[in-house]
Amino acid sequence: MVRSDARENRARILVAAREAFTENSGASMNQVALRAGVGAGTLYRNFPTREALVLAVYEDEVARITGAVPDLLAQLAPLEALRVWTTDLVEAMRQKHGLGDALSAGAHQAIAEQSYGPVIAALTLLFDAGKADGTLREDADPGDFLQLTGALWRAAPGPGDRAPRMLGLILDGLRARP
Repeated sequence: MVRSDARENRARILVAAREAFTENSGASMNQVALRAGVGAGTLYRNFPTREALVLAVYEDEVARITGAVPDLLAQLAPLEALRVWTTDLVEAMRQKHGLGDALSAGAHQAIAEQSYGPVIAALTLLFDAGKADGTLREDADPGDFLQLTGALWRAAPGPGDRAPRMLGLILDGLRARP
């Protein structure tokens, strides 16, 4: 059993690392430890390499995003839940792109393989809810949607961000027709 202070340290490290790497993909492990308020020994005990830390940040973000689906579906209609969830995913992918410099090609492949299944499972929940309430086409496929939305994170953020409009077009294509 992991002690509560150890769990809290790990959580603080992940938050600090996400912030540090988002601001500067070259942030050092010492900068992360300082930001998290832990010693270097605590950081390295949890994450022996920088790449292990970056991978853990990715895994934590995927778990956060995929875990949000039930709450979104409890609060919003399925199509709106899909819009909100996808917008969050796009923002996370934009941040992940900034972190990518810290990963080797093998680590990129590992994170893609680890995150694909949970993301497809989350999309399947959203799609099933939309099909059940009649708002999504019966032939809508989560894998197709994920591939289409891959272009959204590449759209330049900020003023003139095309991603929301592009997402609207994709979602319109998913709507069930009377």
